[in-house]
Amino acid sequence: MKFNYQARTKEGEIQTGTVEAPSREAALNLLRKHGLYLTALEKIAARPIYARKIKIFQRTSRKDIVLFSRQLSIMFKSKVSLSETLRTLASQTKNPDFKEKLLTLVENVEGGTSLSQALKNYPKLFSPFYVAMVKSGEVSGNFSDVLNYLANHLEKEYHFLSKIRGAMIYPAMIVFVVLIVLALMMFFVIPNLMKLMEETQQELPFITKVVMGLSVFLKHWGWLVLAGLVGLIFLGLQYYKTSAGKKRLDRLVLRLPLIGDFLKMLYLSRFASNLSTLISGGLPIARALKITGNIIGNSVYKDIILKSQEGVRRGVPISSILEKYPQAFPAMFCQMTLVGEKTGTLDKTLMDVVSFYQKETDRRIDILLSILEPLLIIFLGLVVVGLMAAVLLPLYSMMSI
Repeated sequence: MKFNYQARTKEGEIQTGTVEAPSREAALNLLRKHGLYLTALEKIAARPIYARKIKIFQRTSRKDIVLFSRQLSIMFKSKVSLSETLRTLASQTKNPDFKEKLLTLVENVEGGTSLSQALKNYPKLFSPFYVAMVKSGEVSGNFSDVLNYLANHLEKEYHFLSKIRGAMIYPAMIVFVVLIVLALMMFFVIPNLMKLMEETQQELPFITKVVMGLSVFLKHWGWLVLAGLVGLIFLGLQYYKTSAGKKRLDRLVLRLPLIGDFLKMLYLSRFASNLSTLISGGLPIARALKITGNIIGNSVYKDIILKSQEGVRRGVPISSILEKYPQAFPAMFCQMTLVGEKTGTLDKTLMDVVSFYQKETDRRIDILLSILEPLLIIFLGLVVVGLMAAVLLPLYSMMSI
């Protein structure tokens, strides 16, 4: 919210301006901290609906959280107070949605709430992993180093995921082009060709009959096919939200050829990275395992990690539990974990594992793309050649006659 204010300085000069704060009380406190004595404070009226910006394009992104974490780490290390740091970050962010949340955090922190507790109000932005790291820094008194660990982890994860998304852009564009070509041919070119063929009444090639039949079907029943696809996707998503559905689908994707091995390396890298960061932040191993299991993203790995947590509480090493599941955790991963446990450097050993699996994941992405790209190009070529043959063959026959 924005407020217009009029105030006097300590020297008695009149000062006017605008202040942004989550509430009237927060605005009063903010201006008083700057040594101003208020004489008037009015809330600026909200804009009419037609003049407001559409908030769907102002959602806080992963990049916003990464930048916020790095800047928070740097400013806190420079001995800037937490409330002042949050206020500064709120003033410089260009995302109105994120700015509003940061101003609320400022109000909560100034009201005596710890930062970790305040972050819990935004679970969609700050995961249990994030909150646990911040709380660890608060409890241990090593807040600056913990924030640095957290910022490094989030940056690595962000760049890693960005690379994977970037690798998928080209195949997605090929599929999109194929769909556009099919739609144009089926709804515009083929119907006009059918009118021309009906006038000549000549025998059509088999491929032309197939394409014409498909065009007629899509023209009359295409809406039903589209509705069926949307319905299947909706039902699939609803089924995935159930406990049984998630377990079954998570188990299925890990068994897919090529993709399954790639996803396993992705989950292993995420598990090792999150666990290493939490341990480096000072969290007990059992608690770190619980947090990592809940954010791993796959129910198969989640169940194994939570079993490891129960074992650690009983004094059983993590490696001895993980080696019981060779399909999920390969021998090398278990051996590296065992070495880390014996030497007392589990966090550093896990980061070596992360480095290995991220390089291996990059290599698998290159292999997948090297296979996928020519296959998609061949598929697109076959589709285009087939459609052109369906159109040109009857036209060629007409010209011959």
